[in-house]
Amino acid sequence: ARASHNMFAYRLVDAGKAVQVADNDDDGESGAGAKLAALLELMGANNVMIVVSRWYGGVHLGPDRFKYIANAAREALVSAGHGGEHGRKTAQAASSDKAGKGAAAMAGLGRRR
Repeated sequence: ARASHNMFAYRLVDAGKAVQVADNDDDGESGAGAKLAALLELMGANNVMIVVSRWYGGVHLGPDRFKYIANAAREALVSAGHGGEHGRKTAQAASSDKAGKGAAAMAGLGRRR
């Protein structure tokens, strides 16, 4: 099945050159890419890309969809080793009213050194 929305954000840092490159896309899920980018910054996750895919299942989730999206992203980032304990607590507080149901974190998680 084809996902309704594939939202992503990435954040790459080259400390040697003091350069950060970051961007996001919401794939039609207005504002979701920016919320994922804010989550990466909040968690201090560098050199990572997060993709969250959402399939429309016939139920309108309203603003709750952002809570589900952020929660899926946070869980994927923490399980991939980004954010640590501090990032986990901070992101939980931030995503408690932004992410969840119908969202699945996918691919693009990896650490680059």
